[in-house]
Amino acid sequence: MNHEDPKIDAAARTPGRPARSDSAGVREAILDAAETLFAQRGFAATPVREITEQAGANPAMVNYYFGSKRALLEQVMERSLEPLASAIAQMRQAGAAPAGAIARLLLDTLGAHPNLAMLMVREVMLPGGVMRERFLERMAPRLGGSLPELLAREQAAGRVRSDLDPRIAALLLLALAVFPFIGRGIAETGLGVTYDRAGLDELERHVEAVLEGGFHP
Repeated sequence: MNHEDPKIDAAARTPGRPARSDSAGVREAILDAAETLFAQRGFAATPVREITEQAGANPAMVNYYFGSKRALLEQVMERSLEPLASAIAQMRQAGAAPAGAIARLLLDTLGAHPNLAMLMVREVMLPGGVMRERFLERMAPRLGGSLPELLAREQAAGRVRSDLDPRIAALLLLALAVFPFIGRGIAETGLGVTYDRAGLDELERHVEAVLEGGFHP
């Protein structure tokens, strides 16, 4: 006589598909593992099996949730960049975007996804990056492309120095926020910089101090 729990038995009869209650957790675990490994090794050098091993999932789950390894990479990037793009759009609608607020937004995003900066370097910024064209087409206008306009508005309002080129100012603002995460290994081991919550708060404070002294009249 079979005394197995019918719920367990039902799940066992659908191999390759997680229980409904575990679905979101499995998907997020795969995204987290992929973000880390793609940033460390690059997209081409990272097998799907290693991603799912780190996530504690079946390799079939990549196709089940994302359709392909390439689509997984796209979701990894969009998971963090879409909220960032939406927040920048809200700043544009509000008509005010202090440089410090933009920096905090960038730093908060990178603090929540510490491997994102290196992933962007590998797969967007370097020639041959598999996400380069897609990023330039879909995300760049909504992210970096919006920053010169926002800074130009701040110039018109007298909150940013009028003698600065807003395009170059936007580039330097991105560098201030992004480079600490690209150079994290050197910063931690060589400079003793920390990336816990207290360390990130200090990073935000220093970036804002630089902006106050360099951008504002």
